[in-house]
Amino acid sequence: MCGIAGILTVNQYQEQLESTIQRMQLALQHRGPDDAGIFIAPERQAALAHTRLSILDLSSAGHQPMSTTDKRYWITFNGEIYNFKQLRQELIAQGENFNSQTDTEVILKLYQRFGKNCVQHLRGMFAFAIWDDFEKTCFLARDPLGIKPLYYWQSGSTLIFASEFRAILSSRLPAIHLSMEGLYGYLISGSVPEPNTLIAGVHCLNAGYYLHWESGQLTQKQYWQFDFTPEKITLEQAREKVRTALIDSIQHHFVSDVPVGVFLSGGIDSTTVVALARQTQTGVLKTYSIGFEESEWNEGEIASKIAQTFNTEHTAYTITSSLGQSLFPKFLETIDQPSVDGFNTFCVSKLAREDGTKVVLSGLGGDELFGGYGSFQKIPKMVRLGRKIKALYPLNIGIGRGLEFWGQSSQIRRIGDFLQDVPNTTSAYRSFRGIFSHLEACKIAHQYLPEQDLPLRHSQYQDISLPSLEDEVSLLEISGYMRNQLLRDSDVMSMSWGLELRVPIVDRVLLETIASIPSNLRLMPQKRLLVEAVPELPTWVTNKQKRGFSFPFPKWIDDEWHECFTGMNSAKDIHLGVWYRRWSLALLKYWWETISH
Repeated sequence: MCGIAGILTVNQYQEQLESTIQRMQLALQHRGPDDAGIFIAPERQAALAHTRLSILDLSSAGHQPMSTTDKRYWITFNGEIYNFKQLRQELIAQGENFNSQTDTEVILKLYQRFGKNCVQHLRGMFAFAIWDDFEKTCFLARDPLGIKPLYYWQSGSTLIFASEFRAILSSRLPAIHLSMEGLYGYLISGSVPEPNTLIAGVHCLNAGYYLHWESGQLTQKQYWQFDFTPEKITLEQAREKVRTALIDSIQHHFVSDVPVGVFLSGGIDSTTVVALARQTQTGVLKTYSIGFEESEWNEGEIASKIAQTFNTEHTAYTITSSLGQSLFPKFLETIDQPSVDGFNTFCVSKLAREDGTKVVLSGLGGDELFGGYGSFQKIPKMVRLGRKIKALYPLNIGIGRGLEFWGQSSQIRRIGDFLQDVPNTTSAYRSFRGIFSHLEACKIAHQYLPEQDLPLRHSQYQDISLPSLEDEVSLLEISGYMRNQLLRDSDVMSMSWGLELRVPIVDRVLLETIASIPSNLRLMPQKRLLVEAVPELPTWVTNKQKRGFSFPFPKWIDDEWHECFTGMNSAKDIHLGVWYRRWSLALLKYWWETISH
């Protein structure tokens, strides 16, 4: 896991190449404390930078940017390719020679042989760029599920790209102007939906897409997409399919030349990772968890019990309100773009890294793939009810407007939103997962961008049609909440401590294997299919009420943290009673003041 950055240009900024790429590299130093490198093409059309966290082949042979022996192809790569050993053996059988034991060199050789189709061979998380110094072209790709981010900005013939948003801004090339699309998306959902960012002109490459740059021209193409076409299968066959796919993925995710630990939250997903790791790994297995003094949020005791059950070397970290407050300034410095999540990963990553661990596995993704959220039951009900109410048009619009304007809670106002929208899963999902209603988001956005046109109510909808409403919810959870918030925060917060975070449940091969299981089996309530596929899970884990990996923010914000969340200038009639509304506005305010000065 590393940091990457680059500049591609034709007759622009060429005199500034060294200074610009050095600034971008410096902004990514925390992602790769073990090594760093810069390549500048002889004709100065490209500059690539890299900061390295050594996980595979710890020797200098893993230095990046890395080139082929003829110096034609140069790569800067962030991520891990879990099937690289198999690919390496196949390439050797075809006559290739290797100078390192790295997955980076495997990608280079694949690109030499297969060009853009190299991405179809890769299993893992990745964002990389390959410069062809003969053709003067560059190929950039992001993994199918968007585990690793890749940001870019284009102006004229120039393209800059990087692993983090802050590195793009550190180039000093983009103008610092808020994006209405990014701002509105953040206020609606609590994170900035890709491909938008909070700065106009800066984009996040969509998951499962690649870019091709040539002579200042940029083309973009999707190379992977979800397929939920169901097959006929029994419950017993589905259980076996899930178990086999999970064990296979977890085994692949332990590929490393350094020890691998596990984040243990006390829930079904992280316990699944620990239980199945015990099926594939021998020796010491380190686990990490966070606990709280507040019993309502504390899962530290159950995590310790799980660790004892599976014989792991467990480290727990009790976060008090005052300790959390002391860590908060460093957390604010770490934020790449604000979201309503991330502090939990920030704290547990600090714990793991200070214990000497460089790689951890997380149970992230289980809820999205196996129906663990309440959204899987409630959103289909909302859609069916919404379709009935729509038949009463225009009464539904009048009721919706009344609720949106006069509703006494944030939830009721968002339901008012939904009643005025097309009654589909996308509008119901936005209402269910939302932070602010459309009207509220427009009022807040207008304070930041008073001269710009406000977005229309349906401006960020995606039209989807899958075999079932539950499948549609699963897709929205994977491509929305999971990708834009959980994965993005996991990447930034873990890498701020120089820690690589892997997500074995968010795996292309695993997802392709289980996506064909019909939703009535795959998305049974309480993640029943996952639970039945892993009988090692203790009943006192599977039967307890789901709480998620959360912090006592509601209590802290009203007590000891109160001063951190005062002075937020919100528009009239916007209720800030729920903690996540105050949190989202406070982080946005801090972030904007920091980058705009």
